[in-house]
Amino acid sequence: MAANSEQAPLSFPDEPGEEQVYELSVGESVEQASSVVEGEYTAEQLTVLQGLEAVRVRPAMYIGDVFTKGLHHLFVEVTDNAVDEAMAGHCDTIDVVLHEDNSLSVQDNGRGIPVEIHPDTGRPGVEVVMTMLHAGGKFGSGGYRFSGGLHGVGVSVVNALSEWLEVEVARDGWLHHQRFERGVPVKDLEKVKKVNYRGTKVRWLADHEIFGEFKYEYHFFTQRLRELAYLNPSTRFHFSNEVTGETFEFFYKRGIAELVEFLNESKDPIHKPIYFRNAREDTEVEVALQYHAGYQATIFTYANNIHTHEGGTHLSGFKTAMTRVMNQYARKAGLLKEKDANFTGDDVLEGLTSVVAVKLLNPQFEGQTKSKLGNLEMQGLVNSIVGEGFTQFLEENPSIARKIIDKAVTAQRVREAARKQAELVRRQSALEGGSLPGKLYDCTERDPSKSELFLVEGESAGGSAKGGRDRRTQAILTLKGKVLNVEKARLDKALENAEIRALIASLGTGIAMNGQADNNGGEAASKFDLSKLRYHRIILMTDADVDGQHIRTLLLTLFFRYMRPLIDEGHIYIAKPPLFRIRVGKNEQFYAQDEEERDRILKDVKTKNIAVTRFKGLGEMDADDLAETTMDPTKRAIVKVTLEDGIEADRLFSLLMGDKVEPRRAFIEKHATEVTEVDWHY
Repeated sequence: MAANSEQAPLSFPDEPGEEQVYELSVGESVEQASSVVEGEYTAEQLTVLQGLEAVRVRPAMYIGDVFTKGLHHLFVEVTDNAVDEAMAGHCDTIDVVLHEDNSLSVQDNGRGIPVEIHPDTGRPGVEVVMTMLHAGGKFGSGGYRFSGGLHGVGVSVVNALSEWLEVEVARDGWLHHQRFERGVPVKDLEKVKKVNYRGTKVRWLADHEIFGEFKYEYHFFTQRLRELAYLNPSTRFHFSNEVTGETFEFFYKRGIAELVEFLNESKDPIHKPIYFRNAREDTEVEVALQYHAGYQATIFTYANNIHTHEGGTHLSGFKTAMTRVMNQYARKAGLLKEKDANFTGDDVLEGLTSVVAVKLLNPQFEGQTKSKLGNLEMQGLVNSIVGEGFTQFLEENPSIARKIIDKAVTAQRVREAARKQAELVRRQSALEGGSLPGKLYDCTERDPSKSELFLVEGESAGGSAKGGRDRRTQAILTLKGKVLNVEKARLDKALENAEIRALIASLGTGIAMNGQADNNGGEAASKFDLSKLRYHRIILMTDADVDGQHIRTLLLTLFFRYMRPLIDEGHIYIAKPPLFRIRVGKNEQFYAQDEEERDRILKDVKTKNIAVTRFKGLGEMDADDLAETTMDPTKRAIVKVTLEDGIEADRLFSLLMGDKVEPRRAFIEKHATEVTEVDWHY
């Protein structure tokens, strides 16, 4: 039975403060780095890094950073190698274990890494793979047809950045073993014993010299394995957490069709998932789609199991095919008259949930993060295959086709009103000749990278924020009441809401009409322009109670559904105002985020002359309190909103903010016992 992670998809890691950064050469101290005399540059100062030494000197070049993201990327690299075996048809089970000593292991039942001597290096193949960059079976040598890895640096980088790594290879009836420490073999590959199974097991302990004192986020493993299980329906994925004792199995026999159902479980689908798959010119295209009664468009795209969250040519081809087929069928069936305008992409995408997964020989991704597919040929191939498959379905299912077309007709009628509203808001947000909302107290700084916007609920809180801000770099937008829940409202209704209009005008970016605020060209992207963002930090500053959390969730829903790049690019932050002020005597005071911190402070001060104030809301804090605790960049604590799991985020926004009551009730009942603190203050 498949198990699903229920962890929160939006995480709020602490935002690091400003810091001085120095570039140091190997073996050079800070004092040496700061005392280099300009002009003293000779051949003796050149450093040649051998083998994996370069990885240890500049690890961020290979894994992104040496913090949480880079730490978990090691898991991705090793797991992707196992999945490549599955895609090649040689593996049907992958086991991942987080061990009690904080090491990780990934084991597959594939062919096993080659152990025979490599002709060019004179070393066993497994040692070559583990110790040499750009070594592997992904460079046209026949090892893999489809692969997510492009550069052949994956597992060798993991080896270089591990305190120790052990590899076991079961191949040709023998179990082989080799151990490495910080990328260096500490013994030769040896035969251990005869076995009647095959496969590869890699176990490693991330190096504390690189990552410091680290802690894994368990749900990262489950969400990635769950995603891979949807994309590889012939493979079972297991995850065992020896720290917590939890075990999970992920196996979805119907693949991405089940993923679409999972995404729509809190919505009202109007038909069963439509699924088709085809191969052409050494390329496989797999599509699942389902329309629901709501208004949001949700499309996830993948290339060789890599989530291309910025889309690319496969997404463009899919959108083009859907729009073309819907117009052709509607004309042919008489559902669009000669005088009627064609459907646009916005009309066709409304209420659509879809997954597009392609596999190709030589994927070309834009950027090191592989977030956007760039192969030009994929646009035409996906357009053709999706066009044929969707046309056949509509012709064979006329009753469902009629429901889908009727939904697009309704969307078309509403679109013009929404377009006019969006255009009005966009004109209001123009910096030259346009007017900004009256509730916006703007800053004087015109460089967006140096500016931040606080979103504050209520006039009293807005007044305190206005008095406590730095007018040069901090702007304040006061919002009256709770923002409209866009999960339940069409965009034309959302754009009639005064608070949403004021927010869009203040930001200057516009809004994505169909909810797919992507960067793939076409209508949606043309209506949302991230380059026009007026403030690079948008800080949600709400009361530290249940109502404040609700307002924050409503704003996050709006950003996720219609301004997604603001989250993807790290522009959304959460302020952390204190709940208590503790005054000690006449000249000393402290602030506490919660009861626990308050009690700790009271225990430490040990005096009778104490006054404790519980803030009922931001409006009860004076400007000095708000500035010192929540707005002053040198003293405040704010957290950045990041998106860890797009699939789970989409599902939870639908579940918690959508129309269906039963799934929300079931979710609350399931997790009610996990709540440790509820603010009952009114």
